[in-house]
Amino acid sequence: MCLKGFEPVSPDQWSNTEWSQGCRHTVPLDCDPGEGFNKYTNLKLPDSQGSIYNQTMTLEECRNMCKSNCSCTAYANSNISGTGSGCLLWFGGLIDIRTFAENGDTLYIRMSASQLDSIETSNRSGAWRRVRVIVPIAFVVLAILVSVCIFYRYNRKKQQPQVTPRNELRHDPENRSGDEDLELPLFGLSTLHRATNNFSTNNKLGEGGFGPVYKGVLEDGQEIAVKRLAKTSTQGLHEFKNEVILISKLQHRNLVKLLGCCIEEAEKMLIYEYMSNKGLDSFIFDKTQSVLLDWNARYSIIIRIARGLLYLHQDSRLRIIHRDLKVSNILLDTDMNPKISDFGMARIFGGNQIEANTNKVVGTYGYMAPEYAGEGLFSIKSDVYSFGVIVLEIVCGVKNKGYIHKEDYNNLIGHAWRLHNEDQSLQLVAKCLGESMNVSQVLRSIHVGLLCVQRYPEDRPTMTSTIRMLENEGPLPSPKEPGFYVGKSKHDTPFSSSYETSSNNELSISMLNGR
Repeated sequence: MCLKGFEPVSPDQWSNTEWSQGCRHTVPLDCDPGEGFNKYTNLKLPDSQGSIYNQTMTLEECRNMCKSNCSCTAYANSNISGTGSGCLLWFGGLIDIRTFAENGDTLYIRMSASQLDSIETSNRSGAWRRVRVIVPIAFVVLAILVSVCIFYRYNRKKQQPQVTPRNELRHDPENRSGDEDLELPLFGLSTLHRATNNFSTNNKLGEGGFGPVYKGVLEDGQEIAVKRLAKTSTQGLHEFKNEVILISKLQHRNLVKLLGCCIEEAEKMLIYEYMSNKGLDSFIFDKTQSVLLDWNARYSIIIRIARGLLYLHQDSRLRIIHRDLKVSNILLDTDMNPKISDFGMARIFGGNQIEANTNKVVGTYGYMAPEYAGEGLFSIKSDVYSFGVIVLEIVCGVKNKGYIHKEDYNNLIGHAWRLHNEDQSLQLVAKCLGESMNVSQVLRSIHVGLLCVQRYPEDRPTMTSTIRMLENEGPLPSPKEPGFYVGKSKHDTPFSSSYETSSNNELSISMLNGR
C-alpha cells in the first residue's frame, strides 16, 4: 500500500500486484511556499544513491535546507545513535522505502499545504475515535492485570525454589546447550571487591551497553578485567547469559579468554584475561598512538582477526555469528596480538543454517551489513562485511562512520571504492605508515576489504577465502559496488538559498513491506 498522502501511479496495475511504477502525491508539488513536511515513522530509509549527507547539521537545519530547495523531496536525521546531528537529503524519487512494525527510521517527506491539512485532520479525528474506544477497555484490563499480579506474586513467594548461580545460567531459555555443564569457575563477590579496590573509579577501564569494566589484580598477582552488569540493564542480563554460555565453550588465541563469572546477591559479572594495550581503536584512530603500529604490525593484526573470525564461523564446536564486530571490540595483549571480544550480541547457528533474521537489529552502524541494518537478515557474510570495514579502517587510520570526503561526499567505503577504480588506492594509506609500508600487501588488503563490503552477501567471500586471498599472491576478483556507498551523484544540483522552479515535481515511491 502507498503511504498516507500518496496514491498508485497505475491503479489497474496496482490491483494486479504490479507495483513497479510506485506511488505519487495525491496533490502534486509545485514549489509553493506553503509546502511542508510530513513525518513518517518505522521506515527503511530510501536508497541513498543520489542523496547528500552533511555530518554537522541539526534536524531543524536539515529541514530548512531541504525546504529552501524545490528539488529536495525528503530529509532525515542520519545520526541513528541519537545525538541529534547529521543530515541526509534526497532529491527526486524515493526508491525502496519499506515499512516496519517497529524499530524503523523516521523520514520527513515534502507535501503540499492541502495534503498536510488533510493528513492532520484525518489524524485528529482518528485519534479521538480511538481514545473513546480504548480508555474504557484500558481501565477494565488494568483492573484485571492488577488482580492477577497480586495473586501471582502471593503464590510465587510461597512456592519459589532456591536458585543457584549455575542453575540460573543453565536453565536460561536462551541457552541452547542447557544440559551441559558450563565448567566455568565462579568468583566470589568479596574476591572481586578486593581485586578492584572496591570497584574504584581509578580502576575503571571503560563502559559499554553491558555496564562498566574494571581492572583488577587477584591475590596471586594475576591481572583481570571485570565486566560488571549494570543493575538497571535488562538487555544486559540477556547479553550476560549469552556471553557466558558462548565464550565458556570457545578457545582460540585470537578470542579473549573468559576466566569465570560472579553471580552473587544482585551482582552479575564476567571475569576476563586483562588486555594491557586495550582496544585497537585507541591506536589506529589516535594521532600519537598510531605511529606505534607500523605496517607489519597492522598486517599481522588483520590476518589474526581473520583467523579468529574463521574459528567462530567454521572451526569451533559451535557456529557463531558475532553481530557486533568492530575495531573497539578488538583488544590487544602485551605482544599486540589481537583478540575478538564482546559476545553479548552473538548468535549460534545450526549445522545447516546459513541465514536468520531478527525483529530487533543490534550492532553498530558503520560496521553493519546492508541486509542486516535494513531487513534484520544476518549470516556469516554479515560478519565478513564488518571485517571488511575493519580492514579499511586499519589501513586508512580513520573511522568509516562519520567520515566524509570533502570533494566527492563519500564515506570511507565509497572513497576507497572510487580510488580503487581509479588505480589510486595508495592515497588511502595512513600517513604514519611511511616507509614501513609493503605496497603489495597494502593494495591486496584494500582490495580484499572491498570484496568483503560488497552490497550483496552472496558476492562476499567466506573467511576461508578471505584468509587465502590475504596471504597468497594470486589474482583477485574485481569487487562490485559496496553496500552503504554514500556519494554525491553527478546529477545533483547545488543548494540554493531561494526557491527554484523544478520540472521534476512528481515523487515516485517503490515500497515493500518489512519482514
